[in-house]
This record gives sequence, structure tokens and C-alpha cells, in this order.
Amino acid sequence: MTSDVGRRLKSVRTMHELSQRELARRSGITNATISLIESGSLNPSVGSLKRILDGIPLDLGEFFSFDLSEGDPVFFPKEQLVEISRGRITYRQVGQDMHGRAIQVLHETYAPGADTGKVLLSHNGEEGAVVVRGRLEVRVGDQVRVLGPGDAYYFDSRTPHRFRNVGDEECELVSACSPPGV
Repeated sequence: MTSDVGRRLKSVRTMHELSQRELARRSGITNATISLIESGSLNPSVGSLKRILDGIPLDLGEFFSFDLSEGDPVFFPKEQLVEISRGRITYRQVGQDMHGRAIQVLHETYAPGADTGKVLLSHNGEEGAVVVRGRLEVRVGDQVRVLGPGDAYYFDSRTPHRFRNVGDEECELVSACSPPGV
């Protein structure tokens, strides 16, 4: 319980852009006491906590109903990438939920000879990628280029396009599409 109060206090304080020193000044509680509470080393009395919260200002009910979720994740171990397509072409997405997101980041792999089909793709947005390994033929409108490791593309996705692995090894790239959608 002590650490929960400390985590809550630190979250609320930083959300209100207050330093420990400023909150101490506003509440009449020492800076050291606020530090001890936030570190989980001290469990404040209800009266002390109320005085601290008055310095924000926030009442006890709001304080304990505040969502302590960690927010959106920032880092994604490779095991947590979301496989959204498998087969000769795989797409592994960074992040679970793309709702409300402005960009989609993918780790793509193409088996030798794999392609996105004879019919050219076209959709709203923009996309770009950097080839990590292998060779990828990219067709965008009337332009065709074979890209190797370190080469990149970036284009308006409304222009009809197609991708094909023209090498003898798997082709790997990291791509981004805005707005999200494969």
C-alpha cells in the first residue's frame, strides 16, 4: 500500500508539473517527507496526505481513483511484435493497437521469390522503408528499382505499387506507413 501511495503521488505531482520542492512549499510538508513517500519508504497519515494533496490541489477521492496504468508502452522486445501476416511474406507490427495512431511500423520479411501479387497495391497514405538484408524489387507507378541493404524507398501510397524479393535469400526490411494499414 505504501508504494501505491508513493507511485500515485509521484504520478499526480509530475502530471501537474510540480517539483517535490514546489509541492513541499505549497503544502507545508518537508521536501524530504515527500521524497520518502514517493520512494515508498514512508506511509503518510491521512491528514498529511490531505495537506500534500491540497498543494496540488486534489482531493483524496480523486487521488485514489486516479488511473495508475503505465500508459502506452515505449519499448517492444522482438517477442512482442504482433504478427499480422504470415506465409511467404510476414509483417510483424510494432505495438498491439493502432487505433488513434498516426503511423504503423513493421518488420517485414519476404521469402526468395515472394511478391505482393500481380495486381498493384494502392491505398491512402505514405510509406517508406529501409532494406536490412536481401534484395527487393520495388515498383511505384512506372518506376522500378532493385534495392539492397541500406537502400530505402518513400512514396505516396496512392501510387500503384508492388514489392518482390528478387534474391536467393530472405529479404528483410523495416517499414513505416501513415496512416496505419497494410
